[in-house]
Amino acid sequence: MNEKSSAEESKWQNPVKQKLARGEPVIGFVVSVNNVEVAAHAAGLGFDFLWIEMEHAPISLETLRNIVLATRGLPAVAFARPPVNELWTAKRVLDAGVLGVIFPFTRTPELARQAAAACRYPPLGLRGSGADLAQARWPAPQGYYDFADQNVLVVAVVEDTSALAQIDEIAAIPGIDVLFIGTSDLSFSLGLRGRQAEPKLEEAVAKIAAAAKRHGKLLGRPARTVKEIHQFQQQGFLFFMTGTDLDFMATGAAELLAPLGRSRRTASVVGL
Repeated sequence: MNEKSSAEESKWQNPVKQKLARGEPVIGFVVSVNNVEVAAHAAGLGFDFLWIEMEHAPISLETLRNIVLATRGLPAVAFARPPVNELWTAKRVLDAGVLGVIFPFTRTPELARQAAAACRYPPLGLRGSGADLAQARWPAPQGYYDFADQNVLVVAVVEDTSALAQIDEIAAIPGIDVLFIGTSDLSFSLGLRGRQAEPKLEEAVAKIAAAAKRHGKLLGRPARTVKEIHQFQQQGFLFFMTGTDLDFMATGAAELLAPLGRSRRTASVVGL
């Protein structure tokens, strides 16, 4: 083996992308609280990635940056879901140093194309070159630009009925790595008010999954239990979002308190 090939093989690669390429499932922990210590602790629990929630949670860019720095050397890789699918929102989280962007409500081929372009440098895409913070986080031997083009994971979330009519065109866009089915919002979009065990939702999920498979895209969806992960994996899903930090806190508390006859308590309307 010559020195060049040895150096090439020694380059760090996104472990989530590597696992997915081998057909292995990856499991993510959702960070929803504005707390760096929670994220750093979660990154060492055994999850493959952190889903840093910026669409539905009050996590700022400053906190995101601190999470990226606090999780250096820890197993779970930091990804972020920005509030909207826009070039500038993707640029901000990528420049903070995340290695994956989860684009919400990717309902058209144009939005899928925009998502892919936002995560690649020209001529492959439209990402701007001022990623000083990301370069400090990832001082790759081949240079940050090539490193990022090879390692950033692009996840397009399909969660709206308007995407169903164009799902083949969306799935065909180059540069999208994962089609993630947002089953809760998709259920609402179908008029089901979030209900999951509905034939109409199952038909929509099957249609999206079939398009992803036709066009060589990986599949993702929420999965809250081991049973669901195994069930969905048999259906071809490999990229899983599990619970939030608050979900896991509630589950842990219930495991302790339920045998003692204590149930979860919430504030009354009068007390608010």
